[in-house]
Amino acid sequence: MSDLGDDDDAPQLSSHTLAALQEFYAEQKQYADLGGDDKYNVGVIQENWQLSQFWYSQETALRLAQEVIAAAGEGGRIACVSAPSVYQKLRELHREDFTVYIFEYDRRFAMYGKEFVFYDYNHPLSLPEEITAHSFDIVMADPPYLSEECLRKTSETIKFLTRGKILLCTGAIMEELAAGLLGVKTCGFIPKHTRNLANEFRCYVNYDSGLDRNLNTESDGLQ
Repeated sequence: MSDLGDDDDAPQLSSHTLAALQEFYAEQKQYADLGGDDKYNVGVIQENWQLSQFWYSQETALRLAQEVIAAAGEGGRIACVSAPSVYQKLRELHREDFTVYIFEYDRRFAMYGKEFVFYDYNHPLSLPEEITAHSFDIVMADPPYLSEECLRKTSETIKFLTRGKILLCTGAIMEELAAGLLGVKTCGFIPKHTRNLANEFRCYVNYDSGLDRNLNTESDGLQ
């Protein structure tokens, strides 16, 4: 009769799996320890380059957050599609006169609770029932990949969500396609990232925005 306390036959985790599990628990503890404004700091969740994540600079995130607030209007609803830096900056501003959701594939952003919506651009209309058509005053989107397929599919999501206004950030090489898909035009404001990227990025809108005004320096958004 075998000893009931003998776990020799119990399944053992590989060293790789164990390391990944320990990393996961450490990450979860890090998020749990965050409180107040800290959890909304741009960069509190590190970029995952495998997911093509590149965060905006603080100044750019603020400028874009201020723009979508103005465009949404008092009591407005804002959707941030694959644009977590803008979502974080919106929440850091302590404004309660708008509603904002973050649509993200990266489940680390589920730390933001009910405002997080899991989003996979490969399934552009696979959204929760409570997210209804044309229920957002403005959609701020930054498709993760500079490809025609990604922009086409993300555009389906954008058109489903918005009541009209669109603010898109993507590569300059996507200008013609973005115009054809979403009717957007290039703004004078140039978004910056925390890291220097090889591709040139631009902002595109389909409404009369403030991003073409006060362009002397990027820090104008701080005023």
